[in-house]
Amino acid sequence: MIGVFDSGVGGLTVLKQLLKYLPQYDYIYLGDNARTPYGEKSQEVIYEYSRQAVDFLFKKGCRLIIIACNTASAQALKRIQDEYLPKHYPNRRILGVVRPLAEEIAKRDDIKKVGIIGTRSTIDSKTYEIELHKLSPHLKVIGQSAPLLVPLIEEGWAKKPETKKILKSYLRPLKAAHVEGLIIGCTHYPFLFEEICRIMGKRCKIDSPGKVVAYSLADYLSRHGELGIKSSARPQRIFLTTDDIERFRKKGEKFLGGKMGSIEKVTL
Repeated sequence: MIGVFDSGVGGLTVLKQLLKYLPQYDYIYLGDNARTPYGEKSQEVIYEYSRQAVDFLFKKGCRLIIIACNTASAQALKRIQDEYLPKHYPNRRILGVVRPLAEEIAKRDDIKKVGIIGTRSTIDSKTYEIELHKLSPHLKVIGQSAPLLVPLIEEGWAKKPETKKILKSYLRPLKAAHVEGLIIGCTHYPFLFEEICRIMGKRCKIDSPGKVVAYSLADYLSRHGELGIKSSARPQRIFLTTDDIERFRKKGEKFLGGKMGSIEKVTL
């Protein structure tokens, strides 16, 4: 069983791509909707919420967990990997979304200047900048926080003129800086993918975050057979939320792009 954790429904854009490219595995998705968004919370709070979610999913039988939330990946993943995992679950693994996206950009020789758009917490953490410089020390990295986009997308305003205008305002400094690549550092933003590509232009390389994570996971699983994650003849899809089930379903099915089936409300 592979766990996918997010602060709300945004991680379903990652799960959507996992189901597309790696449908043979069992997945359990946990959305901490009762406490979303994480983007404006302190690092300590984000760590504690993420640790609780990880513990819950491991107790559900997950051998591997993907923290699909960029904020949690940026603010809590490394600490959980370094401190919590060795003490409590030494034979299990946790992955995030920051490293795969950074690797995808850093491997391109034609990109010397890269932009990142994400929540305030993700940008302030400089996690993407740190990872990119580990892989390519000479890259120039420009971060741009976009705090209004998540609530607008959550309200179903992704295609509204107001949202497009705000998005254009956020992207303007990156476009003016002539970045050659852009990392979409929030799982909500794929709803704006086409508009982001249109604004930034054809010369700016922009990858689909979910697709990159799916390809990275496929490679990881091929190298870590010791985790015991096998294909299933009848793969399971389990959905969990910490808030109202029907609200989660209504928003979640838009993010997933399909029916979610049974959903259970849980307490972390």
